[in-house]
Amino acid sequence: MSWAQAVSSDDQQSAAPEEQQQKRGGLLEEIVITAQKREQSLQSVGIAVTAISGEQMREYGVEKSYDIAAMTPGVHISGNLAGQNTQFTIRGVTQNDFNDIVEAPNAAYLDEGYIAISQAQTFAVFDIDRVEILKGPQGTLFGRNATGGLVHYLSNQPTFDSVEGYVDAEYGFFDSPAHANGGRIEAALGGPLGEHLAARGAVMFSKHGGYLKNNYPDGAVGGSPGPGAGVNLGDDDTLAGRFTVVYQPTDSFYWRVSANVERSRLSTGPFQSKPTIAVFEDVNGTNELVNVIDVPPGESRATIGPGGVDLGTDLDNNGLFGGDDAPGAEFFGRFAPGGDFFGYLDPDGKGFSFSGDFAFDDANSTDTWGVNNNIQWDISDSITLTSISDYKDYEKLLFIDVDSAPVNQSANFAGVDATSFTQELRLNGTTEKANWVLGAFYLNIDNHSDNGLKFPVNSVVPGAPFDLSSLADLDTDSYSAFAHMDYQISEKFAFILGGRIIQEEKDYRFQQAIFPTQDSRKINQAPRSPLARYSGQTGRKPSRMIPAIPYGRGQSAVNIPRMRIC
Repeated sequence: MSWAQAVSSDDQQSAAPEEQQQKRGGLLEEIVITAQKREQSLQSVGIAVTAISGEQMREYGVEKSYDIAAMTPGVHISGNLAGQNTQFTIRGVTQNDFNDIVEAPNAAYLDEGYIAISQAQTFAVFDIDRVEILKGPQGTLFGRNATGGLVHYLSNQPTFDSVEGYVDAEYGFFDSPAHANGGRIEAALGGPLGEHLAARGAVMFSKHGGYLKNNYPDGAVGGSPGPGAGVNLGDDDTLAGRFTVVYQPTDSFYWRVSANVERSRLSTGPFQSKPTIAVFEDVNGTNELVNVIDVPPGESRATIGPGGVDLGTDLDNNGLFGGDDAPGAEFFGRFAPGGDFFGYLDPDGKGFSFSGDFAFDDANSTDTWGVNNNIQWDISDSITLTSISDYKDYEKLLFIDVDSAPVNQSANFAGVDATSFTQELRLNGTTEKANWVLGAFYLNIDNHSDNGLKFPVNSVVPGAPFDLSSLADLDTDSYSAFAHMDYQISEKFAFILGGRIIQEEKDYRFQQAIFPTQDSRKINQAPRSPLARYSGQTGRKPSRMIPAIPYGRGQSAVNIPRMRIC
């Protein structure tokens, strides 16, 4: 692995010759970045920045946005939904909420356009010039969403010099029992369309079969969740493209418009089950749950109590495992040694074979598109006005099998329909010893999310099939102004001062509801029976609770006790 970083003069003097460094993939040439809203040499930026070139990313096989975490110290990936929802963790700062309605504390940008939906940080990487990872709080220039830092992808831009392009294709197979194969192709072409006009287009297509072999209906409990259940998991079918046009009539005026789109169709989230067992200890005469561990091979107890006794189950959910229930009301022991509650045991452990019922082709989908408008005007030799307008539309529906086993009980789903719009205006200026930035920023997010549990057709859960959904709407309007200046005191020292003020308004609506369902691959198909509603506003009025109102055909609602939300 290699990355660009600031080095001292002593480090440069003791470094190997440039030719040797290049053979190793290192970089000694000057790297220009825009971490502080203006072009600077990486070595002159007074913050922790990792810059990775597009060439390096290709060399290391970066295909998804999160792949760069493996190349960057202090940066990791957190996620859920079997790795389908991922976010950047920078220096330990992260947020791992299942619901996409929450913004991430580490911002992600594409060509200076903010990616407002946290789970939209996962996208295909193609035709990229470089990525800049800024570590530590970046709130002055990038807002309240950059608590831990930010990741900024910058694509290759059209050139006025000559026509250029490339095609990169690969094909291979996964060495797994599923014998999955597939390939990826990436291509780009760009160049001048006239004296003042240039364009560049890029496209990426990736497709391969599922590498996780599904042996369903081996060990099946309950009926099938629907036609086509039990497919291999871990496939990919992604098509993405980007088109950019640049108009530059003079040296002092630059206008760039770009549009991007991406479509993915995947099978249910790929993961395998691992059985666990509860461990209790005697605390002041009461059996108290103290740990949950992996089920050891050959384990036959349902739960592990003090002294190693089997406490059995708590099927009636009264808090007493085994308890004084009638004979046969609770289970003791496991249906299969080392297996889960229903007796299922993965045939090869961590290998690439399993048996799962809720596994469908093309069950998961992501569709996103956006437009970015960037105008730069040199008002004078020392002052530049920049306007960046960015619009994004993001939709997804993802499923995972809750137990990833051949027991038809429930699946988790996460749906989002969101749009975002940002507008930034800023002035960059330079003097003999100072560089300064003044700017204003507006953000609007209209986010509708639907997360919950699906109890499919033929589920062993009483009352199935139905969906237990948490529906949330969050509208955000954020206004901010910022200023940043660095003053060169001497050749080696600079004084940096910055600040940002923010006014933000949020409208929030939430409802939990039960939806009868007929199709295991769709959500919320019938009139709902609401369980509870919440509506609130911040920055405008006090929050309030709205009582649940029963409606639907012959359905009744159950009110959840009143909550206080701060």
